[in-house]
Parts: sequence; C-alpha cells; structure tokens
Amino acid sequence: MKNLKHSPLPVFFFILHLLLSIPPSTSQLCLSDCGVQPLRYPFGSGPGCGDQRFQQYVTCKQQKLTLTTHTGTYPITDIDYSSQIIYLSDPSMSTCDCSQPSKGFGLDWDAPFSFLDDNVFALLDCSLDSSSIYRPNADGGYNSSAVRLCDAKGQAICSFLNSCRAISMLNLPISTCCVYAPVDLGPSYEMDLQKLKCSSYSGIYSFNGQAADPENWKYGIALKYKFNVYNNYPDSCSACERSSGVCGYDSTYNNYLCVCPNGMNTSSDCFFGALWSKSWRAPTWHKGVWLAYSLVCALVMAML
Repeated sequence: MKNLKHSPLPVFFFILHLLLSIPPSTSQLCLSDCGVQPLRYPFGSGPGCGDQRFQQYVTCKQQKLTLTTHTGTYPITDIDYSSQIIYLSDPSMSTCDCSQPSKGFGLDWDAPFSFLDDNVFALLDCSLDSSSIYRPNADGGYNSSAVRLCDAKGQAICSFLNSCRAISMLNLPISTCCVYAPVDLGPSYEMDLQKLKCSSYSGIYSFNGQAADPENWKYGIALKYKFNVYNNYPDSCSACERSSGVCGYDSTYNNYLCVCPNGMNTSSDCFFGALWSKSWRAPTWHKGVWLAYSLVCALVMAML
C-alpha cells in the first residue's frame, strides 16, 4: 500500500480546485425571442447569436427588435421566415394618419438585405423648381408629365394619398408627389430626401387588397434577406433548432455553435445536453485551462 503522505492525490485535488476557481469566460446565452417576436437564424438576440453578418444590423435591446442603417434605427414589426422577409416601420414616415418631415431611408451598401419588389415609395412635397426628380419641358417649365424618376402609373397612388386627411391638410399640389420603385434608388439603395428636395415620403409594402383605400394600406418597408450566396439554410442549424437550441457562433474563432437552453454550447445540437440538468449551467473554460487540466490528469496517472 502506497504511503498517502507521498500520494499525488492531494496535489491533484488542489490543482483541480484552482482550475475550477478560475473565472470562466463570458457564458453565452441566446434567446429564442425578442419581446413578442420569435427569433430564428440568421437573427439573434445578441453577440454570438444568429449569423455574424446580420449582428451589426439587427439587434434586440429592451425586448425590441430593430434594424440599424446609416440613416437611422427602425423597429422590426414582423419577420416572415418562410419567405425570408423582414418588415420595418419608419417613425418619420408619412402615412394616411400622420404627415411629418423625414430625411428618407437608405441601406448600407454591404448590408445583407435588398428591397422587396412589392415596395412602393411615394415622395411627398418635392420642389418643382429644384428637385432632381423633375426636368424642364421644352418651354422651360416643370410639371408632373416631365419627370425623370417617377412612375407615370403611380399618379393614382399620389391621388389616393392626397385624399388622406393628414396629407390633404397640407394643400400640396399632386404634381409634388412622385412614386418610384426601389430599383431607382441606385446601387447604394439611398433615398436622400434632402438631396432630392422632398419633405417626406410614404412607404407601402402592400395595398392589402384595397388599392383605392389608403387607410387600409400597409405602410412600412419590406426587405429580403439571404442565408448565403446559394441561399441554403444550414443543415446544422436545422438540427440545432429541432433540439430547442439557438444557432450562434464563437465570436473569437467565428465557429458555428448550437446554444442550448441550459447554457451549454455544442457543435451539433442540444439532444445530448438535454440529458443534463437544466439548472446546471456549463462553465465555458478557455482552451488553456482545459489543456492544463489534461496535463495534470496525465501527470497524476503517471505517478500512480
């Protein structure tokens, strides 16, 4: 029988105690919803959650999901995951209920979003004398029939908007309203109303089956998103979500992670983690700590 006085076990347990006492790195917890809005890949509730490309644009703060671009921060009112569309509201946008000045809307050129084709933008109170959307007639004058960017078929939309009480009270000539498609925003997806010399705009992503009733239109902005260049939903993420996990990434190495409800991070899914007590939160050790722990174990085994 070995002398316990020279046994490596006390040293082993002492070093193990020190290792377990090392403060773990920040534990990652990803939520499956933000307020009333469910969260699924590629969106996440914070750093390390969802797809890293979307993290700087779509954020969850105080249980409110928003999209941020260089023109401002906009509440996300809904997400259609099956169609890969997010719907935004712009608090400065004019609608049938409210008319107010606005600076416009723009997407960052490298943002992983594009405008939905169904979007209709109506520029309001544009200067007939100085706005670049108008061009002079042969007689040197400006009118709505001589426009550079406006859609001639959009005049009906301008007429309906002018029938709204909030807009009609401004007594604006219908010729100062210009309707155009997102493709006309240019490669930078920019709608700079100050540059265009327009006071405000209305964004409509659906006429809700009532094209002649602007009070029932759906005002806002609809954006499409893609998962990747081939727009394939990651298989690993599907397995993670089926096991009640949330797809995320390691912000240090940018590796895929499946974040489980008990705080445990895996590279596959949460089915194995479900066997653990949900009240136990797995510490996330640095790789160096795990390496030191393995070396101590190997040393003790060699000494036994």
